[in-house]
Amino acid sequence: MDWLQALILGIIQGLTEYLPVSSSGHLAIGAYLFGIDGSDNLAFTVMVHVATVLSTFVVLWSEIAWILKGLFKFEMNDATKYFLNILVSMIPIGIVGFFFKDKVEEVFGSGLLVVGIMLLVTASLLIFSYYAKPRTKERIGWRDALIIGVAQACAVMPGLSRSGSTIATGLLLGNKKESLAQFSFLMVIPPIVGEALLDVMKAVKGEAAFGGIDTLPLVVGFVAAFAAGCLACKWMINIVKRGKLVYFGIYCAIVGIVTIACSFMQ
Repeated sequence: MDWLQALILGIIQGLTEYLPVSSSGHLAIGAYLFGIDGSDNLAFTVMVHVATVLSTFVVLWSEIAWILKGLFKFEMNDATKYFLNILVSMIPIGIVGFFFKDKVEEVFGSGLLVVGIMLLVTASLLIFSYYAKPRTKERIGWRDALIIGVAQACAVMPGLSRSGSTIATGLLLGNKKESLAQFSFLMVIPPIVGEALLDVMKAVKGEAAFGGIDTLPLVVGFVAAFAAGCLACKWMINIVKRGKLVYFGIYCAIVGIVTIACSFMQ
């Protein structure tokens, strides 16, 4: 991987981690177009994921600071309840990540066919949530947080958008658009960090290759993912508030069909 490829893939990761179009799917497509073997670039994957987490801290720092202040009051207040809901939402992805992620990858793989099919599933979720009109709730409760967490756990499938799945599920449950994107992006921080740590642990144990890439592409990819992540996070919050997810559903449908077609041409 050279620095230009790292720049493009970093931008793709930063944008698609927050836009409901699947970062894993687009990275797989990008790696296919560049002829890059993803198994040799674990370090790059970890770096760009950490960059997107940092971009979330930058964009949503006021919300994170509000939660921390509430927690250090050591009482049950709105911030504490919000934090507990985030913890509840992490239960499904924690179970899948620790016990079933490797099995899912082993069974389904990460080829273009799987990515294309999952992009069509993402498109269906986004389009359906756009036209559904559930009764609006005042706040996200723990039950909804758990269901949204299940949607996030399902997004371990390459091509199934994490943000698309969680936001669409929250909308179908009747949660307000204003608070849903913020909750979706905050709940994704621990799983991304946890996944990066698991990858590093695999590399330390010798179960995965943590090399094969120079320092310059790593730095370029990190900076690109961070900058693109900051822009995409802000942009996506406004998009969710305006309820324009249907256009991303159409985009995912088109890309999914093209990806499936390409998979049969390999």
